[in-house]
Amino acid sequence: MISYLEFEKPVAALEARIAELRQTARDGDVDISAEIKRLETKSADLLASTYAALTPWQKTQVARHPMRPHFSDFIASAFTGFMPLGGDRYFGDDQAIIGGFARLGGRRIMVIGHEKGNDTQSRIKHNFGMGKPEGYRKAIRLMDMAGRFGLPVVTLVDTSGAFPGVEAEERGQAEAIARSTEACLALPVPMVSVIVGEGGSGGAVALASAERVLMLEHAIYSVISPEGCASILWRTSDKAADAAEAMKVTAQDLLALGVIDRIVKEPVGGAHRNPGATANALGAAIGEELDLLGKYTPAELRRRREERFLKIGQN
Repeated sequence: MISYLEFEKPVAALEARIAELRQTARDGDVDISAEIKRLETKSADLLASTYAALTPWQKTQVARHPMRPHFSDFIASAFTGFMPLGGDRYFGDDQAIIGGFARLGGRRIMVIGHEKGNDTQSRIKHNFGMGKPEGYRKAIRLMDMAGRFGLPVVTLVDTSGAFPGVEAEERGQAEAIARSTEACLALPVPMVSVIVGEGGSGGAVALASAERVLMLEHAIYSVISPEGCASILWRTSDKAADAAEAMKVTAQDLLALGVIDRIVKEPVGGAHRNPGATANALGAAIGEELDLLGKYTPAELRRRREERFLKIGQN
């Protein structure tokens, strides 16, 4: 069952009416199939027009939708043969960041990403996708392993930000994030990163410093959350919508600014309405990018990464 966002209420009302008519059609002798068809067309048109004109704040809500597919969903649908690898060999295993060997089509890769969880229990287990130092150190270990074995690295980013707790700071959160970013930039193999939901602050950049950065159509990517920005600038989170507009957090804005390289289309109504189709589109886009990057030498890959990030903001 779809969970509707506030701006989707007109669509929700239409779909509820359609469900009522379908039940009536099953229970009665009156043919109302024409009316159902008319309302289905109206609902589909309304959904399409609504999602074609989303504001940055509405896109933020879609990126955070509780039913939006996460790392584990994409692993199950877009990749095969996933073999998770745990631990940072220093402290422990952070379940907010997961990674391991996998296959994309016929290609062996190392895939790493944030996992938010899909229900209360799993969200607590995965710390809502907020990585701790041991999570980023695990990512560094897996990237080093990928470099030694000559495997391309794919990262799926979906986090509101790195975990800000005292214990994370005590274990070197800032250094872990910096070293993870450094590990991305130094990789001798192709790297493709995809912002699949929220891309928040350094916790996202630490897994997204690749030569090709993609975003799902309704994902967001920013240095701070809109609520955090509003709290700093206006001393109230009520201005989050204004902050989202000013910060240029959407895939469309970031593509125009040169921060990302490609937008991956989502099904009409967002990824949560058809996770399978989203995973297929994601897998195809990543495969195409890896095909293009496969022709470069390690030195060329590092140079392209360096040039990509140095030119951001120059225009």
